[in-house]
Amino acid sequence: MQYSLFNQPEKLKPEQGASDQGAPEQQKQAPQRLPLPEGDVVYYPRFFSQSTADTYFDKLQSELPWRQDSLRMFGKSIPIPRLQSWHGDSQCTYTYSGLTMVPNPWTSTLADIRDCCSAACGSRFNSVLANWYRHGKDSMSLHADDEPELGPNPVIGSVTLGEARPFVFKHKETKARYTHLLEHGSLLVMAGATQSHYLHGISKTVKPIGGRINLTFRRLIVANSP
Repeated sequence: MQYSLFNQPEKLKPEQGASDQGAPEQQKQAPQRLPLPEGDVVYYPRFFSQSTADTYFDKLQSELPWRQDSLRMFGKSIPIPRLQSWHGDSQCTYTYSGLTMVPNPWTSTLADIRDCCSAACGSRFNSVLANWYRHGKDSMSLHADDEPELGPNPVIGSVTLGEARPFVFKHKETKARYTHLLEHGSLLVMAGATQSHYLHGISKTVKPIGGRINLTFRRLIVANSP
C-alpha cells in the first residue's frame, strides 16, 4: 500500500520542533507535494524555524564524530566527497555500496530532530545518516535508498540545515529529471514507491557556497525491533 503524508493531517506540524512552539505565523508555509509520477514526495519548506535550524546546524558540526569514508571503485579506494556519521539504535548496522557502518549512539540533538520527524512522518525512525557537505565540491551521486534492510516502500525523512542545495530526482525508466531546492530548516519526505522508481542526489557546483548538513532518517528492519 502506498503511504501518503497527506493522509495524516493531524501529524503535520511544521515548525513545532523541540524549540519552535512559538514560531511566528508568517514563517509557516504549507507542505508541497512534488510532481513526480510514481513517486510520493512531500516537502516542508520551514519545518524548523530559522533560529532552531541555526542552533541544530552549529551543534551537529561540533557534536558528531564526522569522518570521510572511502569506497572501492574500479580497483581503487575513492574518498567519499563529503563527511558522514551514522547513528541509531544499537542493532542498526547498515551497509550501502559495500560500506558497512556500525551505529554511533544517538546524541540529544539528533534525538530531538528524530522525534519531530517521526511525529510528522508517522514512522518510528531508528537510524540516521548524517552528511556534511562542506562546500560546493562535496556531493552525493545519484542513487536509491533501496537496500534490503529498509524493506519495500521505505519512508525516508530528510532534513536540510545550512546552505540550500538543488536536489535532483531521476526516473529510473523514463530518465526524466526534476530538481527541487532544499532550504535551511526544511524536511523532505520520500515514501511509497519513490525508491523503486527514482534515483536522487546532490550535484557539485563551482559556486562559492557555505556548508550543508543533511540528515536522512530511516527505519531499518532488524530482529527484535519494536
